[in-house]
Amino acid sequence: MSEPDEGAVVPDGVVEAEGETVGEAKWSALRELERRFPGLDKAAVRFMVVSEGERGLLGVGQVPARVVARVAEPPATAPPASEEPGSPAARLRELLEHVCAALGAPCRIEIAEDESTLYASLSGGELGLVIGKRGHTIDAVQYLANAIVWRGLEERKEVVVDAAGYRDRRRASLEGLADRAASDALQSHRPVPLEAMTAVERKIVHLHLAARRDVITSSEGTEPNRHVVVAPAPAE
Repeated sequence: MSEPDEGAVVPDGVVEAEGETVGEAKWSALRELERRFPGLDKAAVRFMVVSEGERGLLGVGQVPARVVARVAEPPATAPPASEEPGSPAARLRELLEHVCAALGAPCRIEIAEDESTLYASLSGGELGLVIGKRGHTIDAVQYLANAIVWRGLEERKEVVVDAAGYRDRRRASLEGLADRAASDALQSHRPVPLEAMTAVERKIVHLHLAARRDVITSSEGTEPNRHVVVAPAPAE
């Protein structure tokens, strides 16, 4: 029986996918699930690592990582947030409209909300201006939104601002980078420093490697050059 191609879908909301790293394979599987189930709650997705893959020598003998992603039930489309005047969603839309206009990047803004998060998703043709180099601009916009949207209100939720699916692509890239750094640290028996990252990106790396017992992570340096260091865990 042949195995499914990368991103192939099998019945009951299950996806098998491949990638150079486990993180990239997860990203591929998640993208396929989101295509099938718009508004997918990523927290409801469970991953099983079938193979962690092998890097090979100079690209020879490389074996891709493979994962299986499963959703227990097809999720309903996320409901749009209420945008009554003065509401957090209305404030978020107004802020994003001003920012995008100032950047010269007209776009469509969709806002949704669940119990813990207020989401804004931007789509359009000039979103590179909104994202900025390595996501610095969109991270700054998100930080600003979290500071402004809930001002004067007792209720507070996390605000997530995304553009053209950038957040998930960058997460997959960072998780792949973290996996490779962990492998390098274990092979060389010494700490491996990563590139400078924003606080949001450093958190992704720390959380991705937190479940591993063979490596530890720390943040070093000062902004804007603060970065994550991945090192072998001390022997018990």
